[in-house]
Amino acid sequence: MNNYKTRDVGSVLRKNSYPGRGIIVGQSKNGKYAVTAYFIMGRSENSRNRVFDDFGDKVMIYPHDASKVKDPSLIIYSPVRKLGKKLIVTNGDQTDTIYNYLEEGKTFEEALETRCFEPDEPNFTPRISAMLDFEDGFKYKMSILKSADEKGSACNRFTYNYAPVSGVGHFIHTYNRDGDPLPSFTGEPERVTILNSIDAFTTKIWANLNEENKISLYVRYTSLASGRSTVRVINKNKK
Repeated sequence: MNNYKTRDVGSVLRKNSYPGRGIIVGQSKNGKYAVTAYFIMGRSENSRNRVFDDFGDKVMIYPHDASKVKDPSLIIYSPVRKLGKKLIVTNGDQTDTIYNYLEEGKTFEEALETRCFEPDEPNFTPRISAMLDFEDGFKYKMSILKSADEKGSACNRFTYNYAPVSGVGHFIHTYNRDGDPLPSFTGEPERVTILNSIDAFTTKIWANLNEENKISLYVRYTSLASGRSTVRVINKNKK
C-alpha cells in the first residue's frame, strides 16, 4: 500500500452520503496557492436551514429562515476567521476560542485544551479545526476533539502538524459515514489531491457532496507570492 498516494476528493465524497462537516487544507499542484475548503451538511430541518455569508476574512453561518430555528447553539457560528498571518477554520464556535487565545499570544493547542466534542448525545459530534500559518512560509495544523467512548465520558484530542507538499491536501470530517448514532471520524486526515484552479476544485467538491444532505461550501485559495486570497461560496439555500 502506498501511504503517500493522494485520492481524488470527488471520489472520496461520492462514496460517502454523510461525512457531516469537513475541512480540507493543502497546497495546489503548482505550488502557488495555500488552499482550504469547508463544507457543512445536514439531516434535520434545523441543520439544513443555513447559509454561509462571506465578510472577507470572516465567514458567518446564518439561518436561511429564522422562523424555523429550533436550537441555534450548534448551527450558528463563524467557521472562518483571520488573525494576522493565521487563518482559522473550524466546525463550531471553537473558532472564537482559538482566535482569542492566539490574540493573547497562546497556541492553537492551548485553545483546544479548553474545548471538547459537541454535547449532542448520542452522536457526540467531534470538533474539527485547522489553522493555516503564513508567519514563516506556509504550514498548517489540523485537530479533532472526540469522545473517548459511546457515553461521552471523556474527550480525546488529536493534533496533526503538516509541512505543505504541492498537490497534497488533508481532509478531516466529523463522521465516517451515515448512521444512527453517527460514527465519529477515525484515523488520520485523508490525503486528497489539490487542484490548481479554485473553480475546478470548488466544482469537484460541490458536485460530489450528497445532493440531499449538502448545505454550503467555502473554498479559499491564497497566493503564496502575493498573499492575496480568492474565495468561492456556494449555498444550496439562496440568501
